[in-house]
Amino acid sequence: MSICYNVNMILTFHEGACIRASAGETTLVFGPVSKQSKNFKPTNFGADVAFIPLNHPDMNGSEEAGRGERQPFVISGPGEYEVKDMTAAGFSTGSKYGGEPRPADGGARINSVFSVHFDGMSILYLGALGDLDLPGDVLEMDSPDVLIIPIGGAGTLTASEAQKLAVKLEAKIIIPVLYDEKSLKQFLKEAGEESTKPVEKLTIKPRDLAGKENEVVVLSA
Repeated sequence: MSICYNVNMILTFHEGACIRASAGETTLVFGPVSKQSKNFKPTNFGADVAFIPLNHPDMNGSEEAGRGERQPFVISGPGEYEVKDMTAAGFSTGSKYGGEPRPADGGARINSVFSVHFDGMSILYLGALGDLDLPGDVLEMDSPDVLIIPIGGAGTLTASEAQKLAVKLEAKIIIPVLYDEKSLKQFLKEAGEESTKPVEKLTIKPRDLAGKENEVVVLSA
């Protein structure tokens, strides 16, 4: 497996919980939006790997992340994975995102949290996480370089809960998703980052992370 950490990782936001991470010739997509979504625009780019956190149209659009012969390797649940130049681990958590209808057994929806090592950096993607109860294996990991966290409530973490968990996880960079104007304002206030302005993309290398701690980066869709 050939790995080069001299290229930039570029992170962009595509509505909902959808984040694209590209480095070199490899593109990952987290939470791609399906054409069946009633809330967000469907994903409209090709990816090599698609992470599906929840079986909901807002974030299970792997078909929208394919282009011709370039179809993504789909990762949609717990387990360990190694694809191209990245490794990943998935863990099951609860979520109430999407409300009714509930699963047949009446329990919580299953949301997958993904820990990904890509381009020399670690990304922790929380998908539609619904509460602060993360699996012990996730809490025992080294602090992530990039934490992608839902902050908008509606069955996922509220802005206040998200801030508490972000501090606990000690991420270097925090990227909020599933936000609206109100929840974003609240999250930035609790994080003491009220002056933070949205940017179109985040471009980073491992060396750029030195000295960073709980720095919030808001990506505009």
